[in-house]
Amino acid sequence: MLAPMRIGFTKMHGLGNDFAVFDAPAGPAPLAQAQLRRLADRHTGIGFDQALLLQPPQRAGTDAFYRIFNADGREVEQCGNGARCVAALIAGRGAGRGGGVTLDSPAGLVHARVRPGGPVSVDMGAVRFEPAALPFDAPQEADRYRLEVEGEALEIGAVSIGNPHAVLLVDSVDTAPVARLGPAIEHHRRFPKRVNAGFMQVLDRARVRLRVYERGAGETLACGTGACAAVAVGRRWGLLDRDVSVGARGGELLVSWGGPGESIWLTGPAQVAFEGHIDL
Repeated sequence: MLAPMRIGFTKMHGLGNDFAVFDAPAGPAPLAQAQLRRLADRHTGIGFDQALLLQPPQRAGTDAFYRIFNADGREVEQCGNGARCVAALIAGRGAGRGGGVTLDSPAGLVHARVRPGGPVSVDMGAVRFEPAALPFDAPQEADRYRLEVEGEALEIGAVSIGNPHAVLLVDSVDTAPVARLGPAIEHHRRFPKRVNAGFMQVLDRARVRLRVYERGAGETLACGTGACAAVAVGRRWGLLDRDVSVGARGGELLVSWGGPGESIWLTGPAQVAFEGHIDL
C-alpha cells in the first residue's frame, strides 16, 4: 500500500480574500479538481477563495512559480491578492533581494516589492482592453458595451488584468444586486471563459468602493485584479486619477496606473493566518 503524500500549506489572506498556499513539487498539480473543491469548503475543509500551488522556479531570475485554482477547482490565469501573499511568503523565507521578488505564473512574470511588516506591492503588468484578451464576444474594442442580463440592459467596461473582468458603475455598492447579477454576468454567453463581475461606486477621483463576484468563487471580501480592473475602466471613462484607493468589504487597496503602455500596480496587506499540512 502506498504511503500518503504529505503537502504543507500556509493559510493567508489579503483583506479577507483568503488563500491556501500549498508547497507543491514541480510537475502536474498534485491536487485534483474534486480535492480542491473539498478543501475549499469552509465547514469540512480548510476554506479558501483560491488555492495557490507554490512550485520551484521554472526559469532563471525568478524566485518561484505559482498556479491559481478557484474554489470550484478550476485553474485560472491570475490573482492579484494571491500574488501579494505569495510574494510576502517567499520573501519571509529569504527569497529576493532588497525586498524585491520576481514571481512566475501562467499569466507571466510578476514583480513585487515587500516591505517588512508593511504592505506588499505587485506589478500586475499591462492592462488590455481588446475583447480577444478576455475573451469577450464584441465586434470591436469600445470604452463601453451594452450587455443584456436578466432582462436588463447593462453598460459595462471589459478589461483583462491577466484574467477577465466586467465592470459596471453603481450608485451604491451597499444596494447593488451583486448576488443576482454577479452569477449571470459571470456565465454570460459573451464571455466564453466566464468573467469576474465588478460593481464600482465612485466617491471622488481618488476613491471608489467595490464589490466583486469572482469567477468560480462567488463574492469575496476583496479582489486584487478586480480593484485594478475597476480603476482601469474608471480611468478610461475619465472618472479617476492615477492613484486610487479602492474600498473593498475587507479593507482598502491602493491601485496606481498611469495609463496605456504602463504597468498597473496593486498595494495592500498580506497576512498569515496559520500553517498546516494535508495527507493525500
